[in-house]
Amino acid sequence: MSAKALLLGLLPLVAALAGCGLGAGPAPTAVQLTVTRDFGATIINRSGALKVKGQETVMSLLMRNYTVATRYGGGFVESIDGLSGQEGAQPLDWFYYVNGLQATIGAAASDVHPGDHIWWDRHDWSQTEDVPAVVGSFPEPFLNGIGGKRYPVRVECSKVGAYACDTVSARLSAAGVPAAIAALGSGAAPLTLRVLVGPWSQIGGGLGAQSIQRGPRASGVYALFSPDGSTLTPLDERGRRLAALRGGTGLIAATRNGEDAPVWVVTGTDAHGVELAARDFDQPTLQDRFAVALVPGRVLALPEAQG
Repeated sequence: MSAKALLLGLLPLVAALAGCGLGAGPAPTAVQLTVTRDFGATIINRSGALKVKGQETVMSLLMRNYTVATRYGGGFVESIDGLSGQEGAQPLDWFYYVNGLQATIGAAASDVHPGDHIWWDRHDWSQTEDVPAVVGSFPEPFLNGIGGKRYPVRVECSKVGAYACDTVSARLSAAGVPAAIAALGSGAAPLTLRVLVGPWSQIGGGLGAQSIQRGPRASGVYALFSPDGSTLTPLDERGRRLAALRGGTGLIAATRNGEDAPVWVVTGTDAHGVELAARDFDQPTLQDRFAVALVPGRVLALPEAQG
């Protein structure tokens, strides 16, 4: 859902609150605010320490730290630091994510919680307005959760005890996230953050992952596996298929079904691709990216930007 669609229904509240924090209560601590364009490809720079005052909303925090122009009585973010959400007839807009989850309510109605990573990105929505989950705020949402509530985490592996399974679990532990380890198909829990680890041929039919194979409109993930899982085809922002990637290719992505907790996949075309994805399951690789495909020696941000 676009920032415009999210905010138009909240105009009276936005007009009252957009320029300042709510005031009541202490300011949230350890908050991060990121502003980018083109699916995280370019960071919109901001100098100085992040300004936080009182109980902030997502909108008030943005306006306190960036130059923001609005329309519709303050209910729609028109531009951030001069970068407009409109460029001729192009389908561009500002979207925001909290701890890696696309917002389902307006920015002026969304309180900021301690540790939240808030991310605004302006991008092309010709393929979908709904990218329900992204990987670029890792270790969120595993560390601080959703809406101020931390969720249990489970790593579900096609082969428990294998390198990829152990590596993903170790990376979460190093980030301060305890995680249970289980075999694939051990049962789904809507309020458990799940990481599915294994070749796509084995995890692609798992609950929560199937939508990825139906494309960006279904999952928000700009990549498609072949029916047998042996190749991965990246998509650009307009949904155009790029060169297929074959054996030894990995994918790290996230999606979400409704209000359930998001599901992450650390997967690939084969065991080598899964191991490659597990090895790069870390903050430096994932930061500010919606999803990533991995080939030996290279990380591809998804969707791939086209000039």
